Amino acid sequence: MTVTEVLQLVDQLVFKHTANHLNDLQSKVIKGIWEGQTYSEIADDFGYESENHVGNVSRDLYKILSKELNEDVTKSNFCWSIERLATSFNSSQQVIGIINNHINLCINTSDIPKKAVTEGQEFTEKASYINLKQSPKITQLYGRKNELSTLSQWIKNPHTRLISVLGISGIGKSTLVRYYIDTDIIPFDAIIWKNIKLYKSLNSIITEILTELNTNNQDINTNSLLNQCLQLFNQKRCLIIIDNFEEIFTNKQFAGQYKPEHQDYKNFLQMITEIEHQSCFILISQEKCQEMISLDKELYPSHCLELSGLDESATQILQSQGLKDEQIWLQLINLYEGNPTYLQYISILIKDVFHGGVSEFIKENSLILTEDLKSLFDSIWIRLSDVEKDILLEISKHNQSISRDEIRQFLSLSSMDIINGLQSLTRRFLLTKSEENEKLFNLSSVFREYLRFYNQ
Repeated sequence: MTVTEVLQLVDQLVFKHTANHLNDLQSKVIKGIWEGQTYSEIADDFGYESENHVGNVSRDLYKILSKELNEDVTKSNFCWSIERLATSFNSSQQVIGIINNHINLCINTSDIPKKAVTEGQEFTEKASYINLKQSPKITQLYGRKNELSTLSQWIKNPHTRLISVLGISGIGKSTLVRYYIDTDIIPFDAIIWKNIKLYKSLNSIITEILTELNTNNQDINTNSLLNQCLQLFNQKRCLIIIDNFEEIFTNKQFAGQYKPEHQDYKNFLQMITEIEHQSCFILISQEKCQEMISLDKELYPSHCLELSGLDESATQILQSQGLKDEQIWLQLINLYEGNPTYLQYISILIKDVFHGGVSEFIKENSLILTEDLKSLFDSIWIRLSDVEKDILLEISKHNQSISRDEIRQFLSLSSMDIINGLQSLTRRFLLTKSEENEKLFNLSSVFREYLRFYNQ
């Protein structure tokens, strides 16, 4: 049997059981197992740091196949089970179809209903080009069930043209998007991930995308890149992810202000949302700019998904680190605001210094910042304007929520500076509005500790 025949057979079995076809990661796993790869080798080929996620996907597939074939399917007997199934019908060239509870191998493809063939063709043809080389390696996604559902609804809506996934550094923006792409069936002709840190200009990104998808070997006119790009997005349904979008914004100014050499991004985003085409862009950023905010979602369909801290699902992070004292894990999670990266850093500290004991760490009765956390916050601090720094340093002196009027009393800043500064800090996700009183602003307790350290 060829790998293609194996994938067809497993795909039909999985579709019968779940009503969903194999996604890209599942197909990769099946191909790797068939070719004798270890989970570690499959993970490395697909861009994962750990084999754990690949192993979990494999075991889920084995369970489905076991139920459909009425036998125990494992990694060790997978190839034998598939070969024996195909051999029992005396042909490996036949087209596979599943009807009711029986597996039928139909010699004559004309006997298959046209609808079934069409669906199968659509599945294999969609996302015919995938380039995730610039995306981060991930091991696992913790929680985020609601966020995944929301992202799925937006992406699968053919009218959605722009999605922004936003949140403070370390909250898991890129991980969420990469996990979604790996585990869901996405109706696109091409999926391309670009890390903006690797490019000097928008033109360089557009040129690379045009080159990657230039199946007809047509000449790329450097004088009309934007026009060719928009034509491409109208001819093909593309999903383009641009990561680290905050890199094109100017440091030491209010959030979302483009650097002089990146002003063309502003025009590009406006055209992406206003001109008719069938593609979708996902921007991943620590800062929100005006172009991400839709003034009329019916006319210009764009969405913002703002990520906050994890809830109880963050216990999986502590469990994976082998920490002790499970009964007070939630206390630690709340202390570090459910931020996955904060919890990863502090878990390593607890393992190194407190022998994994969360209780001993909590006895310190203080919010401890690791050097990794300080470095993370340093990179945020240098991006802020002087007005934002003044506002944050003043707020850090108070242990409770604070209003705009109170800030005005403490600082000799104009009302305009304070208003713009507060808006910018909320667009950087450093300040949030109080749920009890929208006139009050809350400062992250972890970042507050950093600011107090900064003031020493």
